[in-house]
Amino acid sequence: MGIAVAKLEAWMRDYYHKVDHDIGSSGVRDLSMAELRALCDFELSELDSLVLHDSEAYGGPGLRAALADRWTGGDIDSVMVTHGSSEAIYIVMHTLLKAGDEVIVVDPAYQQLYDIAGSKGCRITRWPLRADRGFRPDMELLRELAASGPRMIVVNFPHNPTGVSITAEEQDELIAIAAASGAWLVWDNAFGEMTYTADPLRLPHDRYDKVISFGTLSKSYGLAGMRVGWCLAPRELHEEMAVLRDYIALYVSPVLEFFAEKAIRNADRIVAFQREHANANLKLLRDWAAGLPELVRLTPPDGSVTAFVEFPRLPDVERSCRRLAEEHRVLLVPGMCFGDDFRSYTRLGFGGTTAELTAGLSSLEQVLREDSRTVAAR
Repeated sequence: MGIAVAKLEAWMRDYYHKVDHDIGSSGVRDLSMAELRALCDFELSELDSLVLHDSEAYGGPGLRAALADRWTGGDIDSVMVTHGSSEAIYIVMHTLLKAGDEVIVVDPAYQQLYDIAGSKGCRITRWPLRADRGFRPDMELLRELAASGPRMIVVNFPHNPTGVSITAEEQDELIAIAAASGAWLVWDNAFGEMTYTADPLRLPHDRYDKVISFGTLSKSYGLAGMRVGWCLAPRELHEEMAVLRDYIALYVSPVLEFFAEKAIRNADRIVAFQREHANANLKLLRDWAAGLPELVRLTPPDGSVTAFVEFPRLPDVERSCRRLAEEHRVLLVPGMCFGDDFRSYTRLGFGGTTAELTAGLSSLEQVLREDSRTVAAR
């Protein structure tokens, strides 16, 4: 079976590098090398002793140890370093799934979390986050869906694109549902450290043995250009994943691992720095939306740096997003990138600089007013 076009990545390919202001991406503002060095207290001269030989299939020992200390209580065997979380997602899906397997996935979702499985002939069952519930997860519905005994349940909280999350009690319930069905629980933790309404959730590994979690430096850290992520899973699964990885990328560059290890060892400082900035931008976004009640419906996120915003007076949100990019050089992601049921929505990212967000919202407001007037005049 052929794999579907990744709509979000295709949209980014068309516009990401052709705009002046980005209010569509899902990461925090990018750090410069000078900022990274200041936050992590190191000098570039430390690279002089780095020998540019091959790294290891599961990741270099220094970075794996740093990740293990942060996430797995020091258990390095459960850590694999990957090229972003996207490589981990791809390899996990191809390693564990076969045609006919059922995969339950939160909906809407990042397309890679379900279409890789779909390309293998898996049955995709949607667990919808409904707008009329404020995108709050319906645990009882998940329990009903999981009664069929799926091979895998795939979630990410805080959620992309809505930013909603679950409580610690709901997380326990979710783990219990996965355990009762015998499913692998895939926990995409890309935004796990960037929360506003509650403390970050614990990873589920200590409560269930069939858990796989993904992490990345792209979202909460502002280090997307490093393309470093990780997969936490049982060692036996990593051994199976390495067989496929031998045909793809082999390992992550030791140069990237050098910087990634510095970032992980100083993660609390970096994330706190970015969270303070993102929280201030979220207040700016909420105030902007409150001033446009007839044009904008915003469900404030619990975490991440994205919101799923509805524009009820626009009949063609995708067209308006294209006009915003092509005429105003502002990036916004249309909801169709997350499925055909979300064409009246956009993913609005507020993690960039405050100046970028302010300029982007100003242009967006202009397009909203112009396009809504055009519709009203028909």
